[in-house]
Amino acid sequence: MTPIRTRITAFLLASLAAATVTGLAPAPAATGSSQPHWHASSRLLDPVPGSYSWPVHGPVIRPFTPPSDPYGPGHRGIDIGAPFGSDLLAARDGVVAFAGWVGGSLFISIDHDDGVRTTYSWLSEIDVRKGDLVTRGQLIGRTGHGHPDVAEPHLHFGARIGSTYIDPMLLLEPEDVTGLIRLALLDEPPPGPSRPPERLPQRALGWARARRPP
Repeated sequence: MTPIRTRITAFLLASLAAATVTGLAPAPAATGSSQPHWHASSRLLDPVPGSYSWPVHGPVIRPFTPPSDPYGPGHRGIDIGAPFGSDLLAARDGVVAFAGWVGGSLFISIDHDDGVRTTYSWLSEIDVRKGDLVTRGQLIGRTGHGHPDVAEPHLHFGARIGSTYIDPMLLLEPEDVTGLIRLALLDEPPPGPSRPPERLPQRALGWARARRPP
């Protein structure tokens, strides 16, 4: 296990220890149904780093900032830049815990079998209802503007275990950032006579020759 993966796993284990509610586990399927129905029951709390897909593709314009207490200030998720109306995908298999309006804005929450609940906030459209089973990569809605006080449209994506918020970046698979990197051109050197390379003093050259192997 690499040092980075070890640190991520340690952080997740610490978050699991701090969580105060039970996890999620598949309940027995109803008679005549082959699909599991998730509910909060057993202590299945074992999120794997990098096991979630990105709900949208874009740069992270604001990182996770953990609150000092459950009601303290902080940023309980990450903001992923995305044009208004971008396709919103479920980050992992799960069941929709909430889908609807809160304070005049649309939100979706999904419970997953590893004890994590993901949230997708300030949306422009939702295509799921509470109780729906969703699969990783399934279209569940479309992004909105994001935080009202942020100019750039984005998705606010959060994750928590019980009442403990965790950094969603720990869960997301490595993202190909090739298309997100913008290289700046280097300034051209000012016009003028070129400066010849500096020469080593004769004393240093003599020392180097003396150190040269036969």
